[in-house]
Amino acid sequence: MIKALLLSTWLQRSYFIIRSFIMGILSASITFLVTLHFGSINTILEVALGMFTFVFSLAASRLLDVPIVKATKKVVAFLDNHKNLRNFILNHF
Repeated sequence: MIKALLLSTWLQRSYFIIRSFIMGILSASITFLVTLHFGSINTILEVALGMFTFVFSLAASRLLDVPIVKATKKVVAFLDNHKNLRNFILNHF
């Protein structure tokens, strides 16, 4: 019973970490491309861009939900055999 609860917790935390990473990469990429295109951005553009990139990355990560869940299960299975790495990831992220 305890092992099933631990597995569920690892799965949920790993899912959150992987999805947040994907959302961050997407948002940073869009911000970088806009900054590269305009040369610089002001505060008003950054606020609008931040809202757009958040909504875009959230929608994209929801569309990729099934592959993210599959990847998360593979990561949890891999981390089950590498306890030090698992503890590092779960404690620091």
